[in-house]
Amino acid sequence: MARHSGGEIDTAPIIDQGARPGIITRLIIFIIVLTGSALVFAIFQNRLGDGFLLGVLGIMAMIGVGYLFASAIGFIQIAPRSTGDELSRAFIDTMNEGLLVTDAKGRILYANRAYAELTGASSAADVKTVESLLSDNPEAAPTIERLAGGLRDGRAGDGEFRLSRPIRAGAEPGARWYRAWARVFKVPGHRKPVSAWLITDISDERAEQERFFLDLQKAIDHLDHAPAGFFAADPDGRLTYINATLAEWLGIDLVNFVPGALTLPDIIAGDGMALVDAVKAEHGTTRNAVIDLDLATVRGEALPVRFMHRVSTTREGTRGPIRTIVLNRTLGEDASADLRASEVRFTRFFNSTPMAIASVDSEGRILRTNAPFLSLFSSVVDRDAVDRRIRLDTVMHQRDREAFAMALEKAKQRQADIAPIDTVLPDNEERHMRFYVNAVADPVGEGAEEAAIVYAVETTEQKALEAQMAQSQKMQAVGQLAGGIAHDFNNVLTAIIMASDLLLTNHRPSDPSFPDIMNIKQNANRAASLVRQLLAFSRRQTLRPEVLNLTDVLADLRMLLSRLVGNDIALAIEHGHDLWPVKADIGQFEQVVVNLAVNARDAMPEGGKLTVRTKNVTADECAVFGYRELQPADYVLVEVEDTGTGIAPETIRKIFEPFFTTKEVGKGTGLGLSMVYGIVKQTGGFIFCDSEVEKGTTFRIFLPRHVPTASETDAAQQAAENGAAEQASKAREANRDLSGSARVLLVEDEDAVRMGSVRALSSRGYEVHEASSGTEALAIFNELDGKIDIVVSDVVMPEMDGPTLLGELRKAQPDIKFIFVSGYAEDAFAKNLPSDAIFEFLPKPFSLKQLATVVKEMLEEKDEKQ
Repeated sequence: MARHSGGEIDTAPIIDQGARPGIITRLIIFIIVLTGSALVFAIFQNRLGDGFLLGVLGIMAMIGVGYLFASAIGFIQIAPRSTGDELSRAFIDTMNEGLLVTDAKGRILYANRAYAELTGASSAADVKTVESLLSDNPEAAPTIERLAGGLRDGRAGDGEFRLSRPIRAGAEPGARWYRAWARVFKVPGHRKPVSAWLITDISDERAEQERFFLDLQKAIDHLDHAPAGFFAADPDGRLTYINATLAEWLGIDLVNFVPGALTLPDIIAGDGMALVDAVKAEHGTTRNAVIDLDLATVRGEALPVRFMHRVSTTREGTRGPIRTIVLNRTLGEDASADLRASEVRFTRFFNSTPMAIASVDSEGRILRTNAPFLSLFSSVVDRDAVDRRIRLDTVMHQRDREAFAMALEKAKQRQADIAPIDTVLPDNEERHMRFYVNAVADPVGEGAEEAAIVYAVETTEQKALEAQMAQSQKMQAVGQLAGGIAHDFNNVLTAIIMASDLLLTNHRPSDPSFPDIMNIKQNANRAASLVRQLLAFSRRQTLRPEVLNLTDVLADLRMLLSRLVGNDIALAIEHGHDLWPVKADIGQFEQVVVNLAVNARDAMPEGGKLTVRTKNVTADECAVFGYRELQPADYVLVEVEDTGTGIAPETIRKIFEPFFTTKEVGKGTGLGLSMVYGIVKQTGGFIFCDSEVEKGTTFRIFLPRHVPTASETDAAQQAAENGAAEQASKAREANRDLSGSARVLLVEDEDAVRMGSVRALSSRGYEVHEASSGTEALAIFNELDGKIDIVVSDVVMPEMDGPTLLGELRKAQPDIKFIFVSGYAEDAFAKNLPSDAIFEFLPKPFSLKQLATVVKEMLEEKDEKQ
């Protein structure tokens, strides 16, 4: 800075085109003007006359009044004011940064003394604009041109550039750094905006930054090559920094390390994260902890380490960053190496065991725990709670704490046989736990704290499997009972229906007893439908599976479902795209949907919405539903969802059991859902129910995807070609002649059924030989020298059942015709028959006409082949 002779720093701007004339100069000029005017009036007073003098005085008076008025409104200032503008100008004049202001044409309006010093200008004539100084300099030109272009567009900007030598000629040689700042602003009195440039020498600042960076690099280098590992992580556990020592231990390539890509669970083995997560700090504080655990290397090896772990928590309670020093417990060859190795092995064993372990004192307070313990009971206990030595029974349900107290008392008495304690978590009764309390057999020292060692395992999965097994066994037992009842009842119904048919053949419709006989037959048929429901539950009913497209099936059912649910319930059927085919009995599947729709209707007495939707479910998507029994495979899912009253949790476990119903007496048999369950299971599918009280119920049916074989494809084409012929055949059956003269061997252990069948076939001209068992039938066959045209046999019989009888008869007559009659499904026994066996199946109960029709068709088929 230039100095005056008095030693003061010269801060006056080198150029200031906007400054006003000084007040002293203006005052001197004003005095000279007044003095000159007075002399003129004195000299020329006589010549000018009084009139001229009065005129001049009047003009001067008017000028004076105008001046006073202009002064009053601030248009003219008599003396300088200490305003903000003057203060700003004084501040700018003393700035260390060089400031240059130019107008729109590039003419310099202002340049402070610092700008002159920076650029080496000694006078106003030497001052140049920033562009003229630096635009030709290849080191500064890119930055200056960018800022100048921004000024022309009215944009402010800044930038830094490095020059190999200073801007001011004659300055100390060497590279210098400069920061340039430019902006455009409006100035009163100027029509166009002016531009301001601020140039600063930041070489000292850059040197300081470089020194700081070098120091930082040295610090990082020291940290990277320290004999201990170190890492930093954010509140979510993402690693933001890891030093070279720890990276080498873990086999991590620091060149490819991306902050945040790895997380703590990625490098901590086993249940070690439970130990880390258990360390928590109070709000607004930090906490340190020492943790022994294993890290997992990139090669999958376990590395025993000790964490000097620090966590922090903000005042708002959110977790802060994590800083941890890591000590390698395998390093060192001193005398304590064996002891340290033993400690590492014990720590690894203690924290890697799948059981939760805790030691307790005589009061039941926790002394120490392993990692699985903190992981298993993380919702109830943490590291702070362990440090406070809370009681172990706080992780048990209230009702089981007395049992733990008794077990602890036995442990203090050194008893060896202490029964385990089954309990649940106090905050989640769905999670089951089993505790084993063991006495400390060899306490160390007289004042040993440990009174017992407690082992804990979660038995939730085991309990669920036990409940599932119990439910499965119960359903199987009930199904066997229902199937047995249905089989015996079918025989009774068959006898009743056949007896009714025989009576009807001897009575005309005008006969007074005819309506009573018809009533008997109709009620027998109703009973037969109940039997079919029992058989459906026991999965022994007769199914006629075929390949179905559920989109077409549900479309055909829409009208029926609409009538069933009524006008108060909105029905919506949502079809899935490109549904896979399934193989099922269409009639039974329709019955399943109808039963579920009726149940949904009854659950919405005030109205609601019923939705039936379908979609494909791949094997990978099965786990999403969370059903333990559902085997991974491709399924077609059918959902029946209502917005009704829902089902209580204690009821939902029993809804598929036969005869269980929540409806009033006389309004339900309790067989509807059990039949649905049996049909779905017999089809090879699964059915599940999810419900929430007062919100609704959803039944989900998973039917296996059917992949057609080549033979099924050919059969489908053949069936399509023969469709017309089949319709014509059905039309002829209405008036078909069911009489015949063949020799029939009838085998039935139920006397009433056998007698009715014999009468039915004999009345139509057949020669019938009857037998009450398979053994007796075999004897009759031998007596007749095998001259039997057809055999009609029950399946389940004492001594020798129907399939065994067929096998014996085929030895003598391989092509013998055989008709099985049974209340069970055909596939219950057909799978055990020879592949080339020729037989038909007639399900019980059956009428006389149905028996005669099957016998006639079987015989005609034999004649056609002959």
